[in-house]
Amino acid sequence: MGCLNRQSGVNSFVGEPKDSFMISSRGALACMVNSEIGAVLAVMRRNVRWGVRYSTDDDQLEPSLIQTFKELRKKIFSWQHKWHTISPVVYLQPFLDVIKSDETGAPITGVALSSIYKILTLEILDINTVNVADALHLIVDAVTSCRFEVTDPASEEVVLMKILQVLLACMKNKASVKLSNQHVCNIVNTCFRIVHQASSKGELLQRIARHTMHELIRCIFSHLPEIDNTGYVLAQGGRLYVNNEVGVPDADPASGSKQQENGHVSSEYDGQMPSVGVASTVSTGTLVGKMDENIIEVGQAMDAAQNGGHAMMEPYGLPCMVEIFHFLCSLLNVAEQTEIGPRSNPIAYDEDVPLFALGLINSAIELGGSSIGHHPKLLALIQDELSYNLMQFGLSMSPLILSTVCSIVLNLYHHLRAKLKLQLEAFFSCVLLRIAQSKHGALYQQQEVAMETLVDLCRQQMFMTEMYANFDCDISCSNVFEDLANLLSKSAFPVNSPLSAMHILALDGLIAMVQGMAERIGNESPASEQASLDLEEYKPFWTVKCENYGDPSHWVPFVHKMKYIKKRLMNGSDHFNRDPKKGLEFLQGMRLLPDKLDPRSVACFIRYTTGLDKNLIGDFLGNHDEFCVQVLHEFAGTFDFQDMTLDTALRVFLETFRLPGESQKIQRVLEAFAGRYHEQSPNILANKDAALLLSYSLILLNTDQHNVQVKKKMTEEDFIRNNRQINGGNDLPREYLSELYHSIVKNEIRMTPEQGAGFPLMTPSHWIGLMHKSKQATPFIICDSNVQLDYDMFVILSGPTIAAMSVVFDHVEQEDILQTCIDGFLAIAKISACYHLNDVLDDLVVSLCKFTTLLLPLSVEESVLAFADDTKARMATITVFTIANRYGDHIRSGWKNILDCILSLHKLGLLPSRLASDAADDFEPPSELERGRPATSSTPASHTPTMTIPRKSSGLMGRFSQFLYYDAEEPTPQPTAEELAAHQHALQTIQNCHIDSIFTESKFLQSESLLQLAQALILAAGQPNKGNNFPEGGDTMVFCLELLIAITLNNRDRIMLLWQGVYEHISNIVQSTAMPCALVEKAVFGLLRICQRLLPYKENLTDELLKSLQLVLKLDARVADAYCEHITQEVMRLVKANAMQIRSQIGWRTITSLLSITARHPEASEAGFETLVFIMSDGAHLLPANYVLCVNAARQFAESRVGHVHRSIRSLDLMAGSVVCLVNWSCKTKEAVGEEAAAKMYQDIGEMWLRLVQGLRKVCLDQREEVRNHAVLLLQRCLTGVERIRLPNELWLQCFDLVIFTLLDDLIKIAQESSPKDYRNMEGTLALSVKLLSKVFLQLVQDLSQLTSFCKLWLGVLNRMERLMKVKFRGKRSEKIHELVPELLKNTLLVMKTRGILVQRDAVGGDSFWQLTWLHVNNISPSLQLEVFPGNELEQLQDKHIITGGSPVPDGNLLSPSSETTA
Repeated sequence: MGCLNRQSGVNSFVGEPKDSFMISSRGALACMVNSEIGAVLAVMRRNVRWGVRYSTDDDQLEPSLIQTFKELRKKIFSWQHKWHTISPVVYLQPFLDVIKSDETGAPITGVALSSIYKILTLEILDINTVNVADALHLIVDAVTSCRFEVTDPASEEVVLMKILQVLLACMKNKASVKLSNQHVCNIVNTCFRIVHQASSKGELLQRIARHTMHELIRCIFSHLPEIDNTGYVLAQGGRLYVNNEVGVPDADPASGSKQQENGHVSSEYDGQMPSVGVASTVSTGTLVGKMDENIIEVGQAMDAAQNGGHAMMEPYGLPCMVEIFHFLCSLLNVAEQTEIGPRSNPIAYDEDVPLFALGLINSAIELGGSSIGHHPKLLALIQDELSYNLMQFGLSMSPLILSTVCSIVLNLYHHLRAKLKLQLEAFFSCVLLRIAQSKHGALYQQQEVAMETLVDLCRQQMFMTEMYANFDCDISCSNVFEDLANLLSKSAFPVNSPLSAMHILALDGLIAMVQGMAERIGNESPASEQASLDLEEYKPFWTVKCENYGDPSHWVPFVHKMKYIKKRLMNGSDHFNRDPKKGLEFLQGMRLLPDKLDPRSVACFIRYTTGLDKNLIGDFLGNHDEFCVQVLHEFAGTFDFQDMTLDTALRVFLETFRLPGESQKIQRVLEAFAGRYHEQSPNILANKDAALLLSYSLILLNTDQHNVQVKKKMTEEDFIRNNRQINGGNDLPREYLSELYHSIVKNEIRMTPEQGAGFPLMTPSHWIGLMHKSKQATPFIICDSNVQLDYDMFVILSGPTIAAMSVVFDHVEQEDILQTCIDGFLAIAKISACYHLNDVLDDLVVSLCKFTTLLLPLSVEESVLAFADDTKARMATITVFTIANRYGDHIRSGWKNILDCILSLHKLGLLPSRLASDAADDFEPPSELERGRPATSSTPASHTPTMTIPRKSSGLMGRFSQFLYYDAEEPTPQPTAEELAAHQHALQTIQNCHIDSIFTESKFLQSESLLQLAQALILAAGQPNKGNNFPEGGDTMVFCLELLIAITLNNRDRIMLLWQGVYEHISNIVQSTAMPCALVEKAVFGLLRICQRLLPYKENLTDELLKSLQLVLKLDARVADAYCEHITQEVMRLVKANAMQIRSQIGWRTITSLLSITARHPEASEAGFETLVFIMSDGAHLLPANYVLCVNAARQFAESRVGHVHRSIRSLDLMAGSVVCLVNWSCKTKEAVGEEAAAKMYQDIGEMWLRLVQGLRKVCLDQREEVRNHAVLLLQRCLTGVERIRLPNELWLQCFDLVIFTLLDDLIKIAQESSPKDYRNMEGTLALSVKLLSKVFLQLVQDLSQLTSFCKLWLGVLNRMERLMKVKFRGKRSEKIHELVPELLKNTLLVMKTRGILVQRDAVGGDSFWQLTWLHVNNISPSLQLEVFPGNELEQLQDKHIITGGSPVPDGNLLSPSSETTA
């Protein structure tokens, strides 16, 4: 018949009373009880004692045990309709009598126990049953006092197992809440006795007994969370409550509020361990040796007056839990009785008992959980007794015990860490870290257990943060976080040994820490930059408190400040240990001590600062110097000795320093101690002298008892006798002295501090000091997903972690461990980026790049095969580029290593062919070659040609792929299947790296990172060598330049950041390359493309960008010739797209210079001229800034014989058509504000016009007749069609001298000196030129005649006409010229005559205008004078001149005629 679980299996009975079940079963309960009676009687009758037949007249009556069963049988069937009114005691009592009887044998007792077990497990009894409490108490009393005769060992074990079953069923029954505290204690006590008794029995009984004990503890302590905390103070009249039905839903809502009272019980016990059986000594099951003396019995007779014994009779609750837990802890105290030295193994006996006790304690803590912290008595047991025992058993040589201890500590941390701050610190420091470091003679198995525990703790989300906040940032605690981080990083290093499980375990711990930080970054924004923590003024650091330890806004700044103080205190302690005086001065400089030292501050520094040399402190405090004496008394005043015994106070006091060796110093120190102790504990000691003498006595006793050199030890009587009449002339109480004596004998006062080791062993004396210190410790800070300390922690953790992970990654080959390392690397990268720790990220990148194997000097084939086969290298490569893509913002010097890897991949042919292409590369469609081949990878550099041939279809960014295509056509050896597979595998890996994103997404990089990337590219490319050959490593230089141009184009908004470096790099390439090659091609076209892309967006950089194109003008002639056509095409694109953005003369000068060069290049001239037409047609893009430059460029095309004559003529048309712009600008100038600005503009327009006509004059000398004559005609148009332009007369005079006269002079010279074959039909050109002269002169004669230099100008005109008359063509004079010149001259003279310019002013004669004119005219055509002035018209003109009183002009010049004469 099985046992129903009280929490689940019995739920079918919840909600209806048990008697209803019986009624519906029509007497089933009566039948069941009847069958159990029959079973017991049947077994009894088999026994000789109970099977005798009794007659009615026999003197010996039937035994009472049988009679009670028979009487019960008579009644049960009459109760079938009123079972709910029947007390269970009535039908249980006969069975219980059998169990308690010492006359029954084991089989009978076993059947009776089975019957009770059946009744309990069928849940016949529940909380509503009549007198259920009495029934349960009777069952427990009977079973715990069970007696039987032992006939054979097997039957005895059966009975013992059934006892365990019944007791456990009692606790699991729904009515168990009615059990009293005393009965629960009895149940536990009985089960524990059976556990120990079973040690001499069979294996099955041992296992069942232990299992039952565990089940009991779980059942009892599972109720602890339901107990109301107000029930703790029962001794003061409070009450403790527990729910009616624990673990079962209430059938009646009202019954859920029904509560039972509980009480409190003390932890002091007396009495002996009771027997379980009396017929056999075997059945008593006693423990062997000292165990009997030391195991504390639970729940026996206790003094009710002192310990609240009445509470033990109330329904069970906290009192029995306190007693049971204390009992479990007491099982661990056996170690203290085994006379174990502090440095020996504390578990020198069988590990079975402590292991069993630790398992039970762990179960209690697991189920009690955080509720334990609500009950001070339970918490006190854990804080003191249990914690101390855990410290001792933690150093056990048994890995099994250590593992159990660590499980308990993990549970304590999880549930009660807020209550166990210093206990946890001590355990971590003195046990886990010590064992994990292989100290204390720890075995490898122990190390592994300790390391596993530390790693489990690291996996707790906020464990490391809490360690840092509570210990590393507490001036009175050790740096647990830092110590743990150092331990894990060192333990992960396989130093001179192969990689072991310990190394991997430590690595897991490190990675758990960094991954925890990385996950927290996603949950909360990282902390903002901390405010400065410099201490501006002195404030006692030991008084700094946090206002609210539960609010991160308060405690986070507090711990930051305390960490800052602690670091400086550590520095100060180092100085103090070397020289106390200089150490104090250093602390004053740090504002941790006042400028003027006072004893109180120095005393507190010594008292609360860790790391000070205890020997030095003792000497300092014992010094006779007055200041040191004051410090000593202030130091003693920092201790709180209230409610401490003298030996405890002395232990606490001497824990902080080493007592000096000199007697006078000892005297001063102990006087200070005695004064403080008597001040706070004046009850027993009459005065401080008594305290001083007794302290001396205790120190002497301590030396006597624990110094191995002392052979004859002091007895208790000796000690008491030595301390007679020291208490003000009276004796101290004997009990008091005896207690002190035994305390010293049992636990040494250690006055020699631990040397070297950072973790002191936990001696009893040390533990007493720790418990005292814990009362004054700051509260434990609970961290809840707070990231504000992660920065400080990561700074400590990052360096050792990266180093350790790198070493493990280097040594390991298992893929799962490699992936673990990779996860850690990525977590570190994420944290580094989040907190802007660029140096850490750079170190990580450098470390990872070494594992890619891409930097090894191998051949291409070997490298590809090695890379494809090396899982570690591929994982490292993907990780490097993942970090570069995700966290590139924070990479600085690491870019160099990343680029080294990229260049290696490029050389291996594993990169995409258009890696550096950017998103805006849409205007350059791929060539047919590029369309026809897959762009999967680049070709190894070893196949790249050393020189390139200029190609008609030159592209910009895609040209490199064409090189590769051409190279691919060369015959190459066919790769093997293995090489193809390796290549494909490697390609897939590189595809997963997304290397192209680094450059295409570079626009999102922070400025500093972007600049570092660009500089790394320039550095990787190297400096080009001057020479005619393609530089060594030129393919790498080309590739780097491609990438550099790509990131430049992608960062147009930050071009100024990159421009200087990019320009200088391209400039070096251009100026050092003497032959066409891929490098210079990429440089030139890259520069052009940068300008094309950036001009529309960067108006402020227009001049700078266009000025950079002057580099093209510096190309070597061979290079320039090779790429001229394509350069011109790109310039055309640039101008057409950005003409509106080019406004300055500097920019246009560069453009026109490039265009001018193309005028004489066969392939480039067409595109160059098209560009010029775009600029100059209809003056669309002509500006004052570019007018002269464009005119000069057009003249270059006009003079160039490359191309058809039509282009030259069209060029001249462009020049002549530009006059319209001058006219328009002149008209607009009239509307300009300000005369000064207008005058300046008119002057500029005049100069531009003059430069135009000068340019045309030069083309008028062209050998080609069509060009020459067209130029003359256009020049005439430009000279005569500018009436709307305000050109000053002085400028016209300049124009005559520089343009018209010079043109005629040059043409005359050419006509006379050149061969007619070179200059065809010069006669016609001269005719056009003289017409130009005449027409321009006549158009301007009226205005120019006003000038004083008019005579000179006129004589120049006559002179050129006179010379023309003398020109001979092929030895003959030109009839055309001879006819044309006189006719033009005649016309000119008539106009001058008509306008009153040509008149005779002086009849007397002389060197006058009139005479000079006719002198030249007569040389040209003597008959002209009469034709102009026929008959007597000349005489009349002379007479008229005399009447009007004209007068000659000096120097032969003509005065302006009067208005009348002119009219």
